[in-house]
Amino acid sequence: MSFREFIDRLKENGKLVEVQKAVSPKFEASRIAKQTKAPVLFHDISGSKVIMNLLGSREELAAMLKVPKEEIISKLSAVSPEGEVRLVSDSPTLEVVEDEVDLTKLPILTHFEKDGAPYLTAGIVVSEYGGTVNASIHRLMLLGKDRLAARLVPPRHTYLLHRKAAEKGEPLPVAIVLGCDPTIIYATSTRVPVGKEFEYAAALRGGPIELFECENGVKVPHSEIVLEGYIEPWERADEGPFVDITGTYDHVRKEPVIRITRVLHRKDPIYHGILPAGPEHLLMMGVPYEPRIFRAVGEVTTVRNVVLTEGGCCYLHAVVQIEKQTEGDGKNAIMAAFAAHTSLKHVVVVDEDIDIFDPNDVEFAIATRVKGDTDLMIIPNVRGSSLDPRGAPDGTTTKIGIDATKVLVEKENFERAEIPE
Repeated sequence: MSFREFIDRLKENGKLVEVQKAVSPKFEASRIAKQTKAPVLFHDISGSKVIMNLLGSREELAAMLKVPKEEIISKLSAVSPEGEVRLVSDSPTLEVVEDEVDLTKLPILTHFEKDGAPYLTAGIVVSEYGGTVNASIHRLMLLGKDRLAARLVPPRHTYLLHRKAAEKGEPLPVAIVLGCDPTIIYATSTRVPVGKEFEYAAALRGGPIELFECENGVKVPHSEIVLEGYIEPWERADEGPFVDITGTYDHVRKEPVIRITRVLHRKDPIYHGILPAGPEHLLMMGVPYEPRIFRAVGEVTTVRNVVLTEGGCCYLHAVVQIEKQTEGDGKNAIMAAFAAHTSLKHVVVVDEDIDIFDPNDVEFAIATRVKGDTDLMIIPNVRGSSLDPRGAPDGTTTKIGIDATKVLVEKENFERAEIPE
């Protein structure tokens, strides 16, 4: 499904909010997107079309995957990154080719009061070096007409490829993709074996993904906009402040600079913007970790479902649903979850009768099934998330696991009353 087909489907299903009036790229678009929460298509931001909140709910993600919301994680966990990828010679992205680069013509948004500059937030950075390919979303700060500062997180793949190229004094060829098949957008947010993002997207899609080759040799999918360029080997610039998933400002750092050499786009392209700390940002950050937790917990007990909660920024808090077989399964599940997603801070493990998508039901499990001296695991001085404002300066934190499962030998004490038909 193309980017435009997905938007058309949202419109047909009555899930797309359209804003016809002129909207400012500085604060106003983000304010509307935050208030709306639903997918919103702006028809005039600096004369361009912009969509936000594209994949902002589990319902939309489930529709994309053609499964009920409750089966998203089991579907994602069962898919291996072995889909078909085809190289083609032409693309609708090549409708307009601009060799004279001016990024200020794009409707790049300024989201919050203390933002360091306008930011591209939905750009998939595709990089190739030494036969290795990677595709992942990075935040990109506008520095000038042809320059961006890229937040590259060590030791992730783009960071490692750039370091390898820089050690030889070479720029890293990249292409920044904006507005492609949402399946690809999701796949590039997921932790898969190196170089397998497009194969994973094809497997999720159930059909081949087509790529075409840019002038710098990088191969990219059909999309609304592609920015070709190179990450310079040694040039650095201040990047930030930027609001990350916790809704608080991340630190300013010296980060690599991308020099853009060519711009490709469709006629009347639709720009994709992700609101920092908004529903789409949270979903894209969190859901890709859920299959990892699901598989890890499945190694130690019978796992039914996993969710990274919105209240926990879809990153720091997990609820794990298991079918408890023996005492100790809950604590084993807690340890497996922490090992699978090292940024997790708090984990709650519940039984099958608890709706993990209902915070009130999870709280009920904690209230009625937890005994503080036996059912809490406190793990001090362990690596946490750099995004946690309560973390220590050295990156460590204290993690808490809550075993909110029934005591098996007292199961009848926890039976929930039901009214028969």
